[in-house]
Amino acid sequence: MHFTLSRRAFAAGAAMLPMACTHAGKTMLASAPAVPVPAITNPLVKQRADAQVFRHDDGYYYMTGSVPEYDRLVLRRARTIAGLSDAEERVLWRHQASGPMSGFIWAPELHLIDGRWVMYFAAGPSGGGEDVFRIRTYAVVCDGPDPMTGNWSVLGEFQAPWDSFNLDSTSFVHRGTRYFVWAQREPGLETNSNLYLAPMASALTLAAKPVRLTVPTLDWEIRGFKVNEAPAVLEKNGKLFMTYSASATDARYCLGLLTADADADIMNPNAWTKSPEPVFTSCPETGVYGPGHNSFTVDEQGRDMLVYHGRDYEQIEGDPLFDPNRHTRVQRLYFHADGTPDFGVPVGNGPLPERFESAGRPGTWLAYQGSRLLAGTAPLPNTQFRSLPNGDDTVRLCPILLRDRCLTADAETGASLASMPAGSAPRSADLFRRVRGPVQDSVRLESAAFPGQALALTPQGLGLAAASDPATVWKLS
Repeated sequence: MHFTLSRRAFAAGAAMLPMACTHAGKTMLASAPAVPVPAITNPLVKQRADAQVFRHDDGYYYMTGSVPEYDRLVLRRARTIAGLSDAEERVLWRHQASGPMSGFIWAPELHLIDGRWVMYFAAGPSGGGEDVFRIRTYAVVCDGPDPMTGNWSVLGEFQAPWDSFNLDSTSFVHRGTRYFVWAQREPGLETNSNLYLAPMASALTLAAKPVRLTVPTLDWEIRGFKVNEAPAVLEKNGKLFMTYSASATDARYCLGLLTADADADIMNPNAWTKSPEPVFTSCPETGVYGPGHNSFTVDEQGRDMLVYHGRDYEQIEGDPLFDPNRHTRVQRLYFHADGTPDFGVPVGNGPLPERFESAGRPGTWLAYQGSRLLAGTAPLPNTQFRSLPNGDDTVRLCPILLRDRCLTADAETGASLASMPAGSAPRSADLFRRVRGPVQDSVRLESAAFPGQALALTPQGLGLAAASDPATVWKLS
């Protein structure tokens, strides 16, 4: 169900305009505290692929990832996710001059295991030719409690079940047992990599024979290469969710999803169900291509966040692995009514988008269908709007799938989506003030063109109403 725009609603709100005034040039709404635009801006960190971000119990966010040169392990930290953008980055370890760890270094991940900081990574030898892709998993270990200041040294090689291509290791604890998940090419299977799971005996050894969780067989898993790699695990709503990346590392790269009941025997491959379609793919509308190799974290409010890399363009010259512009990105992770994750689409560059839910009518969202503004239910991407600051206390509200349009106030329709000509100054009708609402995490969107009026959901529809009207309150998510 949705509610269309209403000229009547605007007129009804306009009739109440004098009630919203306080004294000359001021409105009740304008005197309320402003709601800031989200601090996180994408891309979060440029030229950092395979990103891992997590919040440790020391209150810091830690981030590592592959550098374009593939020659070193790096780490940064900050008190906020946004702070990672310009946080100082430390080089923990560089590839060796010769030997099996002298070539490419890929996909580092930091974990605290048995009281020690361990960073897993994949590496191969230098020298050129096919031998540089003799990739195996190794680890370095820190000699102290602070991974940013301690000394790092080689711990050893992961004891994989076969001496074959393997990479993208991660670790998680479930029901008191620590597990290891990784991607490997299994002899006898004509794939590039599959996913395997086993409990751990130590940081580099397994406590039991591993199980194979997934093999790339679906059409979206075998584009360019037959790949299942880069697992990441999230426990939520009574389920274990394991994302993984599939296909070649160009615009065809995407995320798949495995799901198991949290109480199931997760070492039984039959406990896991593979989603038949990818859950996160390239999105030309938002301008992000090849999203993948994700991790999960939470924001400062404890809300789930998706971390991943993606490019700003589709066409790549040469091997995509040597294109440096896979940037680290982050966005809110939402959930369907049944508790399963709703990844939406990669949201594109700029401040994190938000969703605006009517405070008086839960489940009714500010949304759009095609170029038509509406209120009601809609797919997640059609309910996400980005606030673009105008340099003063106003913003333009832009739908993420329609980057050339913005919300505009109109005396006839109340509100609609209007074109936003590139390079032109915003019209006053396109500008809104984000003003704090009366309930937690709520906002009023006051029109700069019609003082005392704010975007509202009324019984007559979606339009403008007096800023004092409860129908102008929208909950942010």
